[in-house]
Amino acid sequence: MGKVYERIDGRLRTFIEEQKIFFTATAPLAGDGTVNLSPKGLTGSFAVLDELTVAYLDFAGSNAETIAHLRENGRITLMWCAFTGPPNIVRVHGRGEPVFRDDPRFPGLLEHFPDIDVAEHGLRAIIVVTAELIRDTCGFAVPFMDYREDRTLHADRFRRENDDTLSAYFEKKEHVASSIDGLPGLPLPLPLPLPPRTA
Repeated sequence: MGKVYERIDGRLRTFIEEQKIFFTATAPLAGDGTVNLSPKGLTGSFAVLDELTVAYLDFAGSNAETIAHLRENGRITLMWCAFTGPPNIVRVHGRGEPVFRDDPRFPGLLEHFPDIDVAEHGLRAIIVVTAELIRDTCGFAVPFMDYREDRTLHADRFRRENDDTLSAYFEKKEHVASSIDGLPGLPLPLPLPLPPRTA
């Protein structure tokens, strides 16, 4: 009914890379803190970096709970579900880190996402996750659902922003610079400009 994997490769990697949506879960250390669960799903915004490391692009939004929790304690779980084909659920439990625009690693990490226009989505960080436990479960109760297409609303909204107005947008939001529980979130003002791709 379930299996633990030593690495992300072979059929497991193929399954993860084929899914159109995945979920991230984080929490603060405080017992009464707010647990966060987020869907992620823009095509081209997720990458397997090696057998134990994955990354995804963190785009503009009205909060930064994942970033805040990772800055405090690093704990994160990623989950993929099979909505078509054989039933399966895969979870990667690990340690995550937000890599911000002014980090020297940022341009190199950005090269792992060649198929998405990061500027039109207001890219603010790359979340890098190192797996500590990789496992799957049956997924027998997950319904069949068909993918149709990505929504264009996010790009339609944020391609109107430049780096300066994007930073101003974040500064107006109550839970971007700090989390719901008051933990440090996205560092502001946003480092400018977005580093160019080397390719």
